Amino acid sequence: MDYNDYLESDAGIMLGKPVIKGTRITVALVLKKLSEGATANDLITAYPQLTATAISAVLAYAADVADTETLIAAA
Repeated sequence: MDYNDYLESDAGIMLGKPVIKGTRITVALVLKKLSEGATANDLITAYPQLTATAISAVLAYAADVADTETLIAAA
């Protein structure tokens, strides 16, 4: 999956934070809700603009970022 088909970053939308294309739903919001135990269905119910594919794109993006960045210092 190419998450670029589903995500965008534009300085005029949510201060340039990555969002689902055509929405103001940030990648961070989706990840936070999932980390708090929400399911994809919960998110789609709460945010009807979301699709299961867009949520998968968010996860693919997060995996790519985690793979290329040092997020947690080694102990």
